[in-house]
Amino acid sequence: MKIKEGFVLKAVAGSHLVVPLGSHVVDFASIIKLSDTGAFLWAQLNDDKTKEDLVTALTAEYDVDTDTASKDIDKFIQKLKEADLIE
Repeated sequence: MKIKEGFVLKAVAGSHLVVPLGSHVVDFASIIKLSDTGAFLWAQLNDDKTKEDLVTALTAEYDVDTDTASKDIDKFIQKLKEADLIE
Protein backbone atom coordinates (compact mmCIF):
# COMPACT_ATOMS: atom_id res chain seq x y z
CA MET A 1 0.00 0.00 0.00
CA LYS A 2 1.05 3.56 -0.56
CA ILE A 3 -0.22 7.13 -0.44
CA LYS A 4 -2.25 8.13 -3.50
CA GLU A 5 -0.72 10.73 -5.76
CA GLY A 6 -2.04 14.23 -5.24
CA PHE A 7 -1.52 14.45 -1.48
CA VAL A 8 1.52 15.71 0.39
CA LEU A 9 2.49 16.17 4.01
CA LYS A 10 3.45 19.71 4.98
CA ALA A 11 4.88 21.00 8.25
CA VAL A 12 2.97 24.13 9.24
CA ALA A 13 3.59 25.94 12.54
CA GLY A 14 4.85 22.76 14.20
CA SER A 15 1.97 20.61 12.91
CA HIS A 16 1.94 17.91 10.23
CA LEU A 17 -0.90 18.52 7.74
CA VAL A 18 -2.02 16.43 4.77
CA VAL A 19 -2.57 18.82 1.86
CA PRO A 20 -4.32 17.95 -1.43
CA LEU A 21 -2.85 19.05 -4.76
CA GLY A 22 -4.43 19.70 -8.15
CA SER A 23 -7.89 18.25 -8.72
CA HIS A 24 -7.90 16.68 -5.25
CA VAL A 25 -8.37 20.14 -3.71
CA VAL A 26 -12.01 20.18 -4.84
CA ASP A 27 -12.75 16.67 -3.54
CA PHE A 28 -10.91 16.93 -0.23
CA ALA A 29 -13.42 17.81 2.50
CA SER A 30 -11.10 18.56 5.41
CA ILE A 31 -7.52 19.02 6.53
CA ILE A 32 -5.95 16.02 8.22
CA LYS A 33 -3.51 16.71 11.02
CA LEU A 34 -1.03 13.94 11.87
CA SER A 35 0.97 13.27 14.99
CA ASP A 36 4.74 12.84 14.74
CA THR A 37 4.19 9.08 14.53
CA GLY A 38 1.52 9.52 11.85
CA ALA A 39 3.88 11.74 9.87
CA PHE A 40 6.59 9.08 10.19
CA LEU A 41 4.22 6.40 8.86
CA TRP A 42 3.02 8.73 6.08
CA ALA A 43 6.63 9.16 4.96
CA GLN A 44 7.04 5.38 4.92
CA LEU A 45 3.97 5.11 2.68
CA ASN A 46 5.46 7.33 -0.01
CA ASP A 47 6.84 4.02 -1.28
CA ASP A 48 4.82 0.82 -1.55
CA LYS A 49 4.98 -0.87 1.87
CA THR A 50 3.38 -3.84 3.56
CA LYS A 51 2.02 -3.70 7.08
CA GLU A 52 5.02 -5.77 8.16
CA ASP A 53 7.36 -3.15 6.66
CA LEU A 54 5.56 -0.47 8.66
CA VAL A 55 5.76 -2.46 11.90
CA THR A 56 9.48 -3.00 11.40
CA ALA A 57 10.09 0.68 10.67
CA LEU A 58 7.96 1.88 13.59
CA THR A 59 9.57 -0.43 16.16
CA ALA A 60 13.03 0.57 14.91
CA GLU A 61 12.24 4.29 15.16
CA TYR A 62 10.19 4.38 18.37
CA ASP A 63 10.28 2.60 21.71
CA VAL A 64 7.21 0.45 21.03
CA ASP A 65 6.62 -3.31 21.03
CA THR A 66 5.50 -5.17 17.92
CA ASP A 67 1.95 -5.86 19.15
CA THR A 68 1.27 -2.21 20.03
CA ALA A 69 2.84 -1.02 16.77
CA SER A 70 0.69 -3.44 14.78
CA LYS A 71 -2.54 -2.29 16.45
CA ASP A 72 -1.65 1.39 16.04
CA ILE A 73 -0.80 0.86 12.37
CA ASP A 74 -4.14 -0.90 11.81
CA LYS A 75 -5.95 2.16 13.21
CA PHE A 76 -3.83 4.56 11.14
CA ILE A 77 -4.35 2.61 7.91
CA GLN A 78 -8.10 2.42 8.56
CA LYS A 79 -8.27 6.21 8.89
CA LEU A 80 -6.30 6.66 5.66
CA LYS A 81 -8.67 4.24 3.88
CA GLU A 82 -11.72 6.10 5.19
CA ALA A 83 -10.24 9.34 3.81
CA ASP A 84 -9.41 7.54 0.52
CA LEU A 85 -5.71 8.45 0.80
CA ILE A 86 -4.06 5.10 0.10
CA GLU A 87 -4.04 2.68 -2.78
